[in-house]
Amino acid sequence: MSDWHTATVGARAPAADGLTDLVLDLRGTALMGTHAHPGQYVRLRLPGQEPGMFAIASPPAPHGTHWEFLLKHDGALPSALLRLPVGTPVEVSRPEGPGFPMEKARGHDLLLFASGSGISAIRPVIASLHQERRAYGRVTLYFGARTPGSFAYARELERWQADDVRVVRTVSQPGVSGWEGLTGYVQAHLGEEPLENAVAFVCGQAEMVQDVMAELRQRGVPQSAVFLNY
Repeated sequence: MSDWHTATVGARAPAADGLTDLVLDLRGTALMGTHAHPGQYVRLRLPGQEPGMFAIASPPAPHGTHWEFLLKHDGALPSALLRLPVGTPVEVSRPEGPGFPMEKARGHDLLLFASGSGISAIRPVIASLHQERRAYGRVTLYFGARTPGSFAYARELERWQADDVRVVRTVSQPGVSGWEGLTGYVQAHLGEEPLENAVAFVCGQAEMVQDVMAELRQRGVPQSAVFLNY
């Protein structure tokens, strides 16, 4: 049974097409300092709604007072959350799941795979590794979205690249958008990158996760070097 606490809506802002950044204010709750590992998730609940699971999109912070979430405009609970005025109470569980094991990636090249809203679990990984960037080898983010307008954290992607994270973006449904970048799915764009020293963190829809794991296995990355956040 989840241990429920009452936070409040602190802010929200558009993040991309079909995605909104929601900030919850934790001040005055026992949740402060409980987010220990990038990639962990919580359960959110509103009266009359079934709880849902959402990855914490902000990095762990011992004295942090706010958690960020990336919500898809899909489903009853996200839709209800996105209509709440600032200051409205929301029930929140303690963080769950192992998250991503940053210690396993130290001294290795790090491959990050995310599709759609799955970037919410990868974003705190990037924030955490920047705190000691020299402890890691090459870092590459493979980020897939349905359309060019569906990439969340677009401005941050530019900063990440400037901070020595290679960002490979691909669009699965470019349509008539004029997109001139890569198309298809993230697992199709590993290219000839050497992977013998690589550790991979993966987050996205189940089919994407399975396809990425199969491609990495075919390229010689052992299953023991591939991590999910749950």
